[in-house]
Amino acid sequence: MENLIRFDWAMKRLLRDKSNYVVLEGFLSVLLGEGIKIDRFLESESNQEDAIDKFNRADILAVDSRGQLVIIEVQNNRELNYFHRMLYGVSKTITEYINLGDDYSKVRKVYSINIVYFELGQGKDYVYHGRNEFRGLHGGDLLELSPRQQELFRCKYAGDIFPEYYVLKVNDFNSVARTPLDEWISFLKTGRIEATATAQGLAEARERLRVDAMPESERRAYIRDLEAKAYQQSVISSSWDDGHTAGKEEGLKEGHEEGLKEGMEKGERKATLEMARNLKQLGVPVETIMKSSGLTEEEISRL
Repeated sequence: MENLIRFDWAMKRLLRDKSNYVVLEGFLSVLLGEGIKIDRFLESESNQEDAIDKFNRADILAVDSRGQLVIIEVQNNRELNYFHRMLYGVSKTITEYINLGDDYSKVRKVYSINIVYFELGQGKDYVYHGRNEFRGLHGGDLLELSPRQQELFRCKYAGDIFPEYYVLKVNDFNSVARTPLDEWISFLKTGRIEATATAQGLAEARERLRVDAMPESERRAYIRDLEAKAYQQSVISSSWDDGHTAGKEEGLKEGHEEGLKEGMEKGERKATLEMARNLKQLGVPVETIMKSSGLTEEEISRL
């Protein structure tokens, strides 16, 4: 196995190059279960690169050959409100790419693909898919589009028009890769591709994302980024764990029977404040603390 460039770095520096579209197309095709061709990359507010963006996430917004929008986000830092962020990102993307006065039929189908390297929610799987569904309350049938609507929108059910979400909880993958999707998840987690891997796009990734093929200046910048990311992640994880434990203990002490729920909520709140306080003392930017904790700038300034 070769040591390859991390996927989030590659998204920022390499995969936007048209010659490398084949790597992302392979990943998307395997995940979505259909052949995906990237037509071009788009720019949006969430796509701009600044100091916080480089530390906090790597976003790609692409349009495929059918005109559908694909958001890919790699997230390294824990956020309490990450699901809300997913919803906001999709909603903003939809409104950014429809012009005032356009017919509603111009609203784009959006796929939101979220690759997260922290514990998000609670579940036994490592890949989750969310989509809208209109199901009858009495008969349980799915609401279908009319024949004319199916012809216009090229889908069968009303829910097919709405955004779809994928959450890849990369760190929760701890088994042998037995499917093409598993092979991709393994690569996203380890930065390595098994010699036996055959999933679409991985052969190209193995060839084009080699660390030893990077120019020396680029390689040094990449290593510095890895070191900074590891340190920042360690700081945030430690602060969160310490604050969460302390807050939970206090909540359990205060809460019993009817008051248990209220006590636990107070404990969670204290955990969040403790984490934010620790990050502030370490000089972590306020914007990053806001994203990691869900607190407002005013709340952080009072810590």
